Amino acid sequence: MSDSGIKEHVSLKFEKQDYNGDEGGRHKSSDKDEGLKSGSEEEEKHVDVGKPERDEAKTSKVYTAADTLLPTKESSMQTHALSLDWSFGINYTLPVFNLQDRDQLVILYAGAHVGVIYNHTSTSQHLLQGHGGPISCVCMSEDKRWLGTADNGREPLLIIWDSYTGIPVHTLFNCPSEGSIIALAFSKDAKYLATLGGGELQCVRIWDWTNEPDIPLWVAELNPEHGFQSYIIFNPGDSTELLSNSDSQVLFYKTTEGNLEYIAPDLNDKSFNKSVGSLHQSLFHWRGQQALTATSAGNLVLWDVDEGDDATGRGALKLLPLQRDAITVLTSTDRWIVTGDVLGHIKFYDENLRLMSWYSDLSLDAIASISFSKDAAPETSQDYPKSCTLEDQPFVSRSFVVSTVSATVVHVKTPGGVPQTLLREHCAPLHAVACHPRGPILAMGSHSGILKVCDYNTKLTLASRVYESEKIQCLTFDPQGFYVAVGFASGAVHILDACSLHSDAEDCFHFSGDSITHITFSLDSMYLATADTGKAVTVFHLQSSPGSTTQRWQFVGRHLSHYKPIRELLFGVHLDSTRPRLLSLGMDRRLVEYNLDSSTEQQLLVLSAARVEQSAVPQCMTWYPPLTTEHFLLTASDQHKMKLLNSTTNMCRKTLLGPTYESPVQKMIVLPVSNDTYYLAFITKDKVGLQILPLDGNPYKSLAVICHPGGVSQLACSFDGRFVFTSGGADCTVLRWEINRDGLQAAASLGGSHLDPFYALLEGGRGGTLCLEMEDFFYYCQLRHQGIDSMATRQVSSSIPLTEVPFLMRALGFFPTEQELEDMQNEVKFSKYAETGKYVKEVDLAEFLRLYINHRPAFGISREELAESFRVLGVWDGTGQPAIPRDQLLELLQARGEHMREDEVVECFTVLSGEHMREDEMGEWLTPAPGASEKHAEYSLDCVIPESISAETFTGHILGFPSCMEMSDKSTHSE
Repeated sequence: MSDSGIKEHVSLKFEKQDYNGDEGGRHKSSDKDEGLKSGSEEEEKHVDVGKPERDEAKTSKVYTAADTLLPTKESSMQTHALSLDWSFGINYTLPVFNLQDRDQLVILYAGAHVGVIYNHTSTSQHLLQGHGGPISCVCMSEDKRWLGTADNGREPLLIIWDSYTGIPVHTLFNCPSEGSIIALAFSKDAKYLATLGGGELQCVRIWDWTNEPDIPLWVAELNPEHGFQSYIIFNPGDSTELLSNSDSQVLFYKTTEGNLEYIAPDLNDKSFNKSVGSLHQSLFHWRGQQALTATSAGNLVLWDVDEGDDATGRGALKLLPLQRDAITVLTSTDRWIVTGDVLGHIKFYDENLRLMSWYSDLSLDAIASISFSKDAAPETSQDYPKSCTLEDQPFVSRSFVVSTVSATVVHVKTPGGVPQTLLREHCAPLHAVACHPRGPILAMGSHSGILKVCDYNTKLTLASRVYESEKIQCLTFDPQGFYVAVGFASGAVHILDACSLHSDAEDCFHFSGDSITHITFSLDSMYLATADTGKAVTVFHLQSSPGSTTQRWQFVGRHLSHYKPIRELLFGVHLDSTRPRLLSLGMDRRLVEYNLDSSTEQQLLVLSAARVEQSAVPQCMTWYPPLTTEHFLLTASDQHKMKLLNSTTNMCRKTLLGPTYESPVQKMIVLPVSNDTYYLAFITKDKVGLQILPLDGNPYKSLAVICHPGGVSQLACSFDGRFVFTSGGADCTVLRWEINRDGLQAAASLGGSHLDPFYALLEGGRGGTLCLEMEDFFYYCQLRHQGIDSMATRQVSSSIPLTEVPFLMRALGFFPTEQELEDMQNEVKFSKYAETGKYVKEVDLAEFLRLYINHRPAFGISREELAESFRVLGVWDGTGQPAIPRDQLLELLQARGEHMREDEVVECFTVLSGEHMREDEMGEWLTPAPGASEKHAEYSLDCVIPESISAETFTGHILGFPSCMEMSDKSTHSE
């Protein structure tokens, strides 16, 4: 969950007095509410989040709040390294609510994992942060004072907010375990909250959220035969009743004698001998006990109390054909029943369902939600239109906000009915985001084909373009800021003018049939390169056409340079030159460089290809800033490691522990230098973070927060390094994060200095067993190097020879491969070569500690990883478990990967099995001589290795790890 997530609950306690809906959410209990009270309680229940004293309540921001959210952001000292500053985009599947439109036009909507209170008048946002998963539903009380949001994350939360201050006043942590909450509803007096679960076994729960116990008052488990319920609403005239509906069934609920009971009246095409259609939304009629349900066939189902019933049961009384087009929204305001349909029309009906007025000229598509203003319209106004009835009376209604399925939000002000567009956002996955290199300009593109360029300071749209039949996958500005290149899912590449977004036909290319995943310009803006899902790289060159001085982009060539997906495409310059160089990094662990100078038309040549990882899978790459005299490439892998590669030789010069936030780093950008300090911005699967450079493996120098719980797809940095932008892909949003470098430096200093952060990563810390063993083994290596049996004077030193590092690593339980050992030795050996021209041949304890922390596996080797290896390499035996035959295992060890000699295999297995020594006649233990005969080797392996080796046999009998049963018994005894 984000560090700026769940805020401390604000304690408030209202005076015990009669409440009413017009006074900031205070309400008075009606006679019908008596059925909802438990026991003999007679006093009015009050909002009570925590239990402050009365004087503290009177100074509470919630208690003393005005009737509107402040239009400007309160100034406060920024303490977080990354603070969510603005949300571009909207979750168009959730409703938009009109909070106020008297003197400030304020709306509420959801975006990714935050709620957004947007003040259109002052162009400001207040972000409701606290959820760790995507927001699944939003609701608002009738008086617009209280807001409810719920998410569908791993630890779902339900948060109640005060709309006047944006402060969370109550949080329910023990949300339903059968699934996320998919629908919320407040009772008319906002005292009770109903939740509808989204699991396989759905439940309806009613909460008295104004009291301290975080357990529901009533729970009803729904029968799956009634369909998946997706909408819920209270009866405004009776808080003991509510209804929900799926696309085929409406359920009516009532609390009786402490239970929540429901009925499911029959409704199908045979009920009225007509096609009913699928059910969308329902509401209770404000008069009597009737209810209405809108359908996809343009009908309204009228529900009424069955004769002779005790008002708990209802039946379908009539099917009213209102229109031909599907009704998507059904709501009410004052004395009107309001519908919205798939054509974007909004219609008003009276209580007898007579059409009074409609809006058909708003130029909208299917309506997703309608929300009316809090303040009633003055009926004395002469500007209101006449109703379309024979009486021809003035039609008076409140102003309202409409949202559509295309992520458009429109405000309609009455009288006059003139629409005002508040938001026009993306309604399809948004993966493309880029920042202008010289100004506060942000470009965004989505699968809806919308390309929009805006000023991220003023929030004004500067230019936009719509590609009707294309899906925008990626985009970038050139370093000069003249061009913006767009890559499409169809494989097309368009190069546009950065100001007008116009392009010539000659600058539109389609040389690939695969989706473009990466697109980048060279530093001199003369080359453009793309990578696609076909594992190929394509290059374009800006040059003059024959016989013309006008420069045009020309196709250079396309090369299938990887056999697995490409993860990074990067331009740079050659050393001591301005000539561009192009590199690509793939999941096939290959770093490929292209020969741009020798490439001719229709032929892109490869200059070199090198394998940069042994077992890890590269995720991203960038140029390391000039912090040393050497030039490095920085790569990140799926094993939470970062490597510095020499930009010329591709030699691994340093391996470092990267940020460890559940998922590995997916993309990283070096921010512009600030106060001679460089910082690295990065994204993981669902987080955005900062890292202080230079890298040294100190975990306290990095920080990350949740940005898009559903997955973050792209990262961009502003030209001045003040902001980073993240796109969420499927959540259709882009978030702007403000950077506070001082906050990160302060957090890093809390981790300690020198070796303190590294000691903290050892099991047990500095005084733990592992640390003490490391010191003992370190000094034993000195003795071993000088000779254990040597009688010469011991040379006391604070370092050991570099050749002893492999033995010390293995003694501590880390068994690196030969390639990893070579990387370690190169890291130490060449650490000062660029400055002094000399090799380093010894390592002290502090340097060894850093080597150990940075090179060992970030999370160790799990049993699951070992089991996965057996599933890949083995065959299924008679017990239903994957197993590897002995002959095949020996062949794999001697012929694949880093080859082992036969005597090495024998020695390893006999040592692991404990049978590498035998007792002679004199009772002394003898060790087989090295280089044993092949017959002796086979005999030895037959004795220690079974014919078929399963994962359990390998881990338990050969490696000596405790079995799952032993671990379970041990944990049981410890309890």
